[in-house]
Amino acid sequence: MIIRVQSVNFNASSDLIEFVQKKMDKLDQFFDHIVDGDVYLKLDNNHEKENKIAELKVNVPGTDLIVKKQSASFEEAIDSGTEALRKQLSKRKEKIKGL
Repeated sequence: MIIRVQSVNFNASSDLIEFVQKKMDKLDQFFDHIVDGDVYLKLDNNHEKENKIAELKVNVPGTDLIVKKQSASFEEAIDSGTEALRKQLSKRKEKIKGL
């Protein structure tokens, strides 16, 4: 799956980009027809600990699935975001099977 990673207002490390790619690639197990995906990593300007935002977008035929998670680290936000996308993809697959 083609994943485009964009980091806003900072430079993402290659380890973080590899982590994102690995997590997003696992989504192919739950839905075969994923076209591509976009991941936006942002730093919130507030001084709270949970100031890292990950927006995950997956393009599937007919719709786009979007999840936005905020956490103390990008890895946590990606983990929770991919879990939410996994649930959405499973529901989408069941809906298509039911037609």
